[in-house]
Amino acid sequence: MGNVSNGKKDLLDVAEVSEYLGVGSVTVYRWCREGRLPCLKVGKSWRIRRESLEDFLSRGERPTTLVGQLRQYLAVPDSVIAIAQTTELLHQLDAAFLQVGEAHGGLLVKFHGGEPTSNENELRAELNRAGLDVPRLESEGRLVFVAEKDPKVPRADALRRFIKEQAAEGRTIWATFDWTQSASLEEALEQQEALTEIANAGQLVIKTALLERVTDEWTAEERRRAQAAHAGMIWLSEAGLSLSRVTPLSAG
Repeated sequence: MGNVSNGKKDLLDVAEVSEYLGVGSVTVYRWCREGRLPCLKVGKSWRIRRESLEDFLSRGERPTTLVGQLRQYLAVPDSVIAIAQTTELLHQLDAAFLQVGEAHGGLLVKFHGGEPTSNENELRAELNRAGLDVPRLESEGRLVFVAEKDPKVPRADALRRFIKEQAAEGRTIWATFDWTQSASLEEALEQQEALTEIANAGQLVIKTALLERVTDEWTAEERRRAQAAHAGMIWLSEAGLSLSRVTPLSAG
């Protein structure tokens, strides 16, 4: 979390407020438009008075946002499985995860299932609607979309190749995948275990997302193995957010 108390600056820009509150800039703009957070228009930019922000916080207005929760939950390195009740919530998870990566200064990559270009553009639009500034991040070279055209190619190999092509050594990569449904559950779990090994060996934060209806078909043992293949689990539904961690127990 940033610090808005440094110096004597009275007017804060949207980026400073966004960093301090742990929310996306789109959220701050929405609060300004709704009148929840009083803002001033200075030229073409919005500014927020420090006293207005302090009053906003004193009223208990700071929401428990998805971005804020994930920002506290995710670590570097990390490998998590994320389950969403609906497709819309799945996009919100993707966008929030990548916003946290953006705040960390990471290189963001969205691996998707080899759909045609029109669907990739639709994915861009969905993420943008969910709060991720896709056009800006792509223009800055900070967000990359990668199509997974061959499900037989191990994801771990594809990720290693991406790292090499992007010359991203020394920079944290925040990668988000969709669950492999074209492979058997056993093959998918093996892929996830390999991704977790890569994450633990480098500066990688990996999230693999799937819909809740997919897990409904799993046995209890398969659910346990899926959770054990990752360092943590995120579960998002209309009712709320659940965050958990896998903690290995020492022998004895």
